[in-house]
Amino acid sequence: MNKKLLVSLLFPLALMGCDDGFKAVQKHQVKEMVKTSTDENVNFITLADQLFEEQLQLYPMAAVYSGDYRYNDLFVDNLSDDFLKKTHNLNVKYTAYLNSIERDKLSAERKISYDILQRELERALDEESFPGRFIPFTQFSSLMSTMAQLGSGQGAQPFESVENYQQFLRRLTGYLAWFDSAKARLSQGANSKVVLPRVLVNRILPQLQAQIVDDVTQSIFYQPINNMPESFSAEDKAEITKQYQTFINTQLIPAYQDLYQFIEEEYLPHTRATAGYSSLPSGLPWYQFLANGHTTTDMPVEDIHQLGLSEVKRILTEMDKVRQQVQFDGDLKEFFEHLSSEPQFFFSEKQQLIEGYNLYKERIDAVLPQYFDVTPKTPYVVKAVEAFREQSAAGASYSPGNPDGSRPGTFYVNTYNLKAQPKWGMMTLSLHEAAPGHHFQISIQQELEGLPKFQRFGMQTAFIEGWALYSEQLGIEMGLFDDPYQLFGKLADEMLRAMRLVVDTGLHAKGWSRAQAIQYMLDNSAMAKSDVVSEVERYMALPGQALSYKIGQLKIMQLRQYAQEQLGEQFDIKQFHNQVLLDGALPLAILENKINDWVQQTKQARQAN
Repeated sequence: MNKKLLVSLLFPLALMGCDDGFKAVQKHQVKEMVKTSTDENVNFITLADQLFEEQLQLYPMAAVYSGDYRYNDLFVDNLSDDFLKKTHNLNVKYTAYLNSIERDKLSAERKISYDILQRELERALDEESFPGRFIPFTQFSSLMSTMAQLGSGQGAQPFESVENYQQFLRRLTGYLAWFDSAKARLSQGANSKVVLPRVLVNRILPQLQAQIVDDVTQSIFYQPINNMPESFSAEDKAEITKQYQTFINTQLIPAYQDLYQFIEEEYLPHTRATAGYSSLPSGLPWYQFLANGHTTTDMPVEDIHQLGLSEVKRILTEMDKVRQQVQFDGDLKEFFEHLSSEPQFFFSEKQQLIEGYNLYKERIDAVLPQYFDVTPKTPYVVKAVEAFREQSAAGASYSPGNPDGSRPGTFYVNTYNLKAQPKWGMMTLSLHEAAPGHHFQISIQQELEGLPKFQRFGMQTAFIEGWALYSEQLGIEMGLFDDPYQLFGKLADEMLRAMRLVVDTGLHAKGWSRAQAIQYMLDNSAMAKSDVVSEVERYMALPGQALSYKIGQLKIMQLRQYAQEQLGEQFDIKQFHNQVLLDGALPLAILENKINDWVQQTKQARQAN
């Protein structure tokens, strides 16, 4: 997702690391949680929900993504010292609270919840050792992009009433203070040698420039004015229009202009020519920490690199089998070039691409009931990526809908460069981003009743991306890859995820250059060069995130194989999928424990009968 995921939908328990002084808070000063029940399950749910509520107050913009509109007008500066201190104190407090819960007295379901929360709190406090606050945004993931999406009126922020319009205007007022904090953190990063690669900063500048318009009506933040409900009175429309015009012209655009000028004149000269984290102070341990977090494993990055090399070799062999099947007269490299250049493999109109995905949606939906007995209530729609971000956005992404289904999930397709959207890649991309991939899994998770809220709306990258990649593999069993070219598309996407293991670790742990990473991907895939460049720069911006896909997929496939071997004819694919999906996104070690327990319980039940 955007992911790809997803704005990281809800709050990472620590955002960007705190100053060393924040870690000096005395943990022993935190009082034990006051328990309200003799049932530890009740006490745990009370604790978890209380934590979730306090997080919403710290991260009020996250609330709107979970369908909670109580904080629509609030903006909290997540770069301020005050915010970082409050975040640290919150994590210390709830670590102490969690330690007062007797895990052995919890049900099997709540033990899973306990283990997830314990891991997240521990990692949040450990993350404070690293200076992430000095890199407050990248070209791929930024608050500026999130605010533009919300402000467009096409995202999660509601613009249905006069009060909604006033609420977002107040939120924008709070947003202004963040610009000064961003400049301060970038300056601290420059002084500490913790800076972005120069090439990425040169991608950020046009994104900021797009918000600096001479005509206020061309601002993305003005779009809700063009789409005001007809039910508004003429007086309300006139007053709202005046307020938005004045604010955008006199405050918001100047803030973007000021940040643009600061980055171009003061920050850019301090940026680095290197591509990876290994060139930063404490960069290697920082990268290992990020890799562990995204994969939810303890795998050394060197092992991940070698696994990637092995997978790339295997998938190349499978691709060559497709080349032979379609009787292409040429080697695999020539086959790549053929698939990347022949007009028959591409649409000529953007709308054709969107319509094509809607046809695949119908075909996939028809076979899902054979493999799942739990499906999401929330529908999804296919949309083109908005013009303001299409040049730097991923080829596709998923944005969740509301848990009550009132706002559908969105499968975004980037139509900016149709040559980067081959027809042969459509089936696998739909399986990954929509159903039974991201839309399916995330919607089911959000709709689960009885789970603590942090679990319903939480993010575990390896699980979420691993499930989506597993969904691509499942498409073969579902009979959706009868066209050999679509099968090649599936292998091409799997190759992308395998190459990520090599390139991400190469960039951040082995000193690879940007050019070296780009060449490796061009040599081993049929990807368009523009797509490769975007991918490599994404890995430079989000170290470790790209590792999660393949690691997660391989673990889910391993667990399924184990369950099939252990249960034999008693194995039920629908029940396996229920076990994977119905506790939300899990760290891989916790998922493995759950599947192992399910297998043993199923075997014991069989023996008892």
